[in-house]
Amino acid sequence: MKIIDIDDRIKLIDLFDLKEIARTGSFILLEDEITVIETSASPSIPYLKAGLETLNIKLEEIKYIILTHIHLDHGGGVGLFLKECPNAKIIVHPKGARHLIDPSRLENGAREVYKEQFDSLFHPIIPISEERIIIKNNGDTLKIGSNTILSFYHTPGHANHHFSIYDPVSNGIFTGDTAGIYYWMLKDENIDFFLPSTSPNQFNPDAMIQSINFFRKKSLNRLYFGHFGFTHKVGLAIDTVEKWLKLFVEYSKKAYLSCNSNDQRIEMTYNYLYQTVFNHLSSQGVPNNHSIYQVLKLDLNVSSMGLIDYWNKKYTI
Repeated sequence: MKIIDIDDRIKLIDLFDLKEIARTGSFILLEDEITVIETSASPSIPYLKAGLETLNIKLEEIKYIILTHIHLDHGGGVGLFLKECPNAKIIVHPKGARHLIDPSRLENGAREVYKEQFDSLFHPIIPISEERIIIKNNGDTLKIGSNTILSFYHTPGHANHHFSIYDPVSNGIFTGDTAGIYYWMLKDENIDFFLPSTSPNQFNPDAMIQSINFFRKKSLNRLYFGHFGFTHKVGLAIDTVEKWLKLFVEYSKKAYLSCNSNDQRIEMTYNYLYQTVFNHLSSQGVPNNHSIYQVLKLDLNVSSMGLIDYWNKKYTI
């Protein structure tokens, strides 16, 4: 069990996705209406419940569960969790709601990506009844406390059904995956490292850049990441993700044009990205046996799939 005290009203519970520390987490907003942002996948729900118990929060006290998007590592466990939260409603992007009601298409798509790993990573996925879902459109708000009105903004790029949640009290925004991944596990090395998340099948670099520019123009004090943690170094995070995103896109295009099959394209993209990131981290003094490299193998493989999927769509239009 690990809980990060961000401040007196926002806590972060580590959900130990992939049995790794600092992979996914739930943000708990201790307001009049207790609000949970992200649940991760079903195998993480015991960690979420244990964290809430440590915080002396009863499940019946939870009013809102917000999902930035419905990818399974962010919301796959929400149906399982909701069964024990009798007074809670789910808040989701309008394009994500139907996949919570009927998650079969979502599950089938994830099985294609994760194959034999799927069950250990995500099972079970439980449907949610429509009456427990609240849809928030771009610019909509939600009052959760006497001085706290959250705002919802559509921020595509990682997914079309993605929104980010602005918290005016901290002048921070919960970015889901749009602003990339913060490799919190490197904080012990005194390294702040961020990469874009370009997983299939709705990745769009132009939309991601537009969303990142939206974050930049908000002059934020904090970014809250689905993977993982938070940072006050908003400019550094955004600039770093944008720099790596351009490299991801540039090299994956070369791989797409120079290979004859998708498997070859994905492999070539992955090998280049992994070696480039490995070299960068090695130059920063990260030891070769650090646990981040196992995590990067999964992240960069999935990101390579999304990049080649993007080019497949781009060149078949």
